Amino acid sequence: MALLEELGIDLGTVNVLVYVRGRGIVLQEPSVVAQQIDNGEVVAVGEEARAMMGRAPETIQVRRPLRAGVIADYRVTRDMLSHFINRSVGKLRLFKPRVVLTVPFGATQVERRAVRQAAQDAGASRAYLIPEPLAGAIGAGLPIHTPGGHMIVDLGGGASQAAVLSVYGVVTSLAVRVGGVRMDEAIAAYVRRKYNLMLGLPTAEEAKIRIGTAMPVEDPIVMEVQGRDQVTGLPRSVEITSDDIAEALEEPLALVINMVKSVLERTPPELASDIIDRGMTMIGGGALLRNLDQMLTQETGVPVYVADAPMACVAVGAGKAHALLPYLRRTLTKL
Repeated sequence: MALLEELGIDLGTVNVLVYVRGRGIVLQEPSVVAQQIDNGEVVAVGEEARAMMGRAPETIQVRRPLRAGVIADYRVTRDMLSHFINRSVGKLRLFKPRVVLTVPFGATQVERRAVRQAAQDAGASRAYLIPEPLAGAIGAGLPIHTPGGHMIVDLGGGASQAAVLSVYGVVTSLAVRVGGVRMDEAIAAYVRRKYNLMLGLPTAEEAKIRIGTAMPVEDPIVMEVQGRDQVTGLPRSVEITSDDIAEALEEPLALVINMVKSVLERTPPELASDIIDRGMTMIGGGALLRNLDQMLTQETGVPVYVADAPMACVAVGAGKAHALLPYLRRTLTKL
């Protein structure tokens, strides 16, 4: 083990991924914390806390301390970060690790300061912040060091971002607060309207992963879901199809498509021609939604490709940014 560990942390609304330089992705856990309501003591973090969602007694509060990629609860985020850093590099170490954390492009100075301070208080010796689209492009292997246009679409849990990058910098970018959580809520609302069935968000997320699609398909996939009947209040099961998911996701996906179109409209002509030739790259968990790449290609006329291991791209890019610090000075900020 190296004396000075270098970490890349994708601090996401739904998941936290930790990349250790030289070892790769060492941790992927839900960004969920369970704590006692009376004294605020942390009871569980990550997957253990996620298993309590919707199942915890009244004395325990289970929540996500991040909203749209920024800190909503500082103390809980600090404790969660400390837990994940200790799990990644161990509690007993000679030197505090150096960390690169991701933040949404356009995050305010207050939001950025909160992330840096949380990282320091959680045990980092130095903390650098990198915009998520830039980290994702590095992790996806795009040659952003060249003076050419590269477009990245990051579909995260709390927000989605689209950005055009060139020479280690962001030329233009937009974000909407539509991500995996908003999609889960849309699925739950749709099932409630159509089938009079109350679904929990974990069940809606499972349906999205197992049968979700952005567009109707020739042979719909069927899945049975369980919930509570709105009329009788009793448990009940219904069968939903992939076409149901496609209809439920129409509104959130329309917002994502409009965001991508707006970024393309703002892109300088020379870079726009590069993007038409090279296409755009999708990363993030939302990129795994079936047929979303086809839908974006149809709506924009630009080829769309899904990166290899799209969920890991941002964390991998944050970790690789340590070696690129001399070239990223203009983009990164240091604690």
